[in-house]
Amino acid sequence: MALAGNGRWSYLNPELGAAHAAAEAARKVAATGAVPVAATNCLNFGNPEKPEIMAQLSQAIDGISKACLALGTPITGGNVSLYNETRGEAIYPTPVLGIVGILDRVEQAIPASFQQVGDAVLLIAPAALSPIEERMREFGSSEYAKTVLGGLWGTPPALNLDVEANLHRCMAELARRGLLCSARDVADGGIAIALAQGCFEKGIGLRAHLERAPDLPLEWSLFSETASQMVVTASKDAVVEVERVIRNYAGLMTVVLGETIADTIELAADSRVLIQESVLGLRNLWSEALAAQLASDLTVRN
Repeated sequence: MALAGNGRWSYLNPELGAAHAAAEAARKVAATGAVPVAATNCLNFGNPEKPEIMAQLSQAIDGISKACLALGTPITGGNVSLYNETRGEAIYPTPVLGIVGILDRVEQAIPASFQQVGDAVLLIAPAALSPIEERMREFGSSEYAKTVLGGLWGTPPALNLDVEANLHRCMAELARRGLLCSARDVADGGIAIALAQGCFEKGIGLRAHLERAPDLPLEWSLFSETASQMVVTASKDAVVEVERVIRNYAGLMTVVLGETIADTIELAADSRVLIQESVLGLRNLWSEALAAQLASDLTVRN
């Protein structure tokens, strides 16, 4: 089972943001090889007596409905949390979706973290890309834009629910056939964050080269957030068969990014090494981030 919700995206587009919440939670379940089968929700909004808040709630419900119908995950229950405001200012509309899935044979479950040195690292992604102008707008909805650039603009990433459903079916087949060593979805923070998190549990690093989109900054290659993406690893002997399976699912493509190595995370784009750090150093920053942020907030208040 998995949870997902993104208040930034639902603020920019309540219907699309809510659909993303359902798709992301289902994708996290599918990353294990399980088949998503049902959903629940918690709808967190401001004062619904205000027309603009009621509109957010209505549009979010429409988005959840469309996504759950397309993904075969009926809503089995849920709850609402309304009137969430401070001094008349509402929270971001934040529908949170919970998805449960079924995996008939637990021994077929795919781990989330990289398992050993020497595996190929691949990206499974939609075959069709949005136009450059649209992708620039989408970058404004990313965690990088909000946290590093201090802004929020544009639209959430495009979401093709047919492609998303095909990704889930593809992962189930790859799991049944035992072709993958690990899998994790690409979500907040983009592919750089997903790759780094894959390293942390076992301390296994990677060397990867990311494709740079023409006319877009290098940060886009690292931190853009695109729907229906999965980072997977497989033994090098299995790569051809993994690619063959993926080609059978309409709308999907795969790219070999690199390989797992010992101790170091090295990410390059446009023939330039952009990140080269020890796994241990980045893992410590990641694991201590909440405590560091709380300490910083207390210092500011004092």
